Amino acid sequence: MRVGTGWDIHPLVEGRTLILGGVEIENPKGCAGHSDGDALIHAIIDAMLGAAGLEDIGTQFPDTDESYKDISSLTLLRVAHDLVRENGYNVVNVDSTVILQSPKLGPYKSQMCKKIAASLDLDDDCVSVKAKTAEHMLCELGKSDAVIAQAAVLLEEN
Repeated sequence: MRVGTGWDIHPLVEGRTLILGGVEIENPKGCAGHSDGDALIHAIIDAMLGAAGLEDIGTQFPDTDESYKDISSLTLLRVAHDLVRENGYNVVNVDSTVILQSPKLGPYKSQMCKKIAASLDLDDDCVSVKAKTAEHMLCELGKSDAVIAQAAVLLEEN
């Protein structure tokens, strides 16, 4: 068994769709980024890659590569999952937290878990997405100008 952790932060900007966990979330601002900016999926990818002893998301999917411009992070998750399997591991479960002042993510969490689980060939109950606010603190987070995501992934040898 191997454990990996991942972390990501993205500023929220006008003119982008907010996508977290592969789900479009109604909000006037979305995550800035080279891909679709899905901070939750990016944190999960880093956790998976780290647990498998592979290089991080920025090395695997560099923002200098135009083929990743505006790509769905769920696509990147599936590619990263294939890399992990090719290196001898299976994902057992994912535990994650999104820190975002607003909007509230409660109505979207189940759909996020389903999309993540489907991308990783897991049962829905093997993926957890928790949502927290910054209690109006932490500068950009408390002002609804950024999102942070954290993830832990457990792998087992295949």
